[in-house]
Amino acid sequence: MPGDRDGSFEPVIAPMRKRRLDGVDQLVHSLSDRGLTSGEIAAHFDEIYRAKASKDTISRITEKAPGELAEWASRPLDPIYPVIFVDAIVVEVRDGQVRNTPFYVVMGVTTAGEREILGIWAGDGAAGAKFWLQVFSELKNRGVEDVLIAACDGLKGLPDAITTTWEQTVVQQCVVHLLRNSFRYAGRQHRDGNVKALKPVYTAPSEAAAKDRFGEFAADWGGPVPGDREALGMGMGRVCALPRI
Repeated sequence: MPGDRDGSFEPVIAPMRKRRLDGVDQLVHSLSDRGLTSGEIAAHFDEIYRAKASKDTISRITEKAPGELAEWASRPLDPIYPVIFVDAIVVEVRDGQVRNTPFYVVMGVTTAGEREILGIWAGDGAAGAKFWLQVFSELKNRGVEDVLIAACDGLKGLPDAITTTWEQTVVQQCVVHLLRNSFRYAGRQHRDGNVKALKPVYTAPSEAAAKDRFGEFAADWGGPVPGDREALGMGMGRVCALPRI
């Protein structure tokens, strides 16, 4: 408590009657997310900040996270999302032992053009139609009545689960995944040239323009490297027919 004469001083860094600074909670959560135990976090505070933080205090801070996460994961959503993106990220998780765990993320674009994470689900790497149907049913129960375009990587059962939940949704395979799949048919030594030559195709403003650019690509790359170039063109032909997001 400050001891000024008329009590007009208001500290900014450490507000009055605050027993813990706001930034401490975020720092504790960040260190905990990186796998540090309560004892290791307490030792970190002592070594770096010369501040004492008991393991009980740190445990109370980290115990708030599951409740906040559950509240975030069940929050109401907008009724319409023009576009949703479905993808996965692999994260190292410590659960007795450190192992790679896929987390499936659904990101939506609102009618105002803002991106929003709709939900995150942990998986075992063998997600099928039943898993995806549960994911999209959960989103629908949280208020998502319609989705115009769903961009995904074509995992087994994923497109069918989307159209089962929202019948009129257009399922578009992610351009990035289409490109990666196409590159499997070409030699690694030609990868950089392929990327540069294909960019005008998938960035074209319309389907007709994409087909014109693809014709130019085929003319440039159809002859010098036979065989794999033809297969690459078959893979990229699907990009030309994609609806423009």
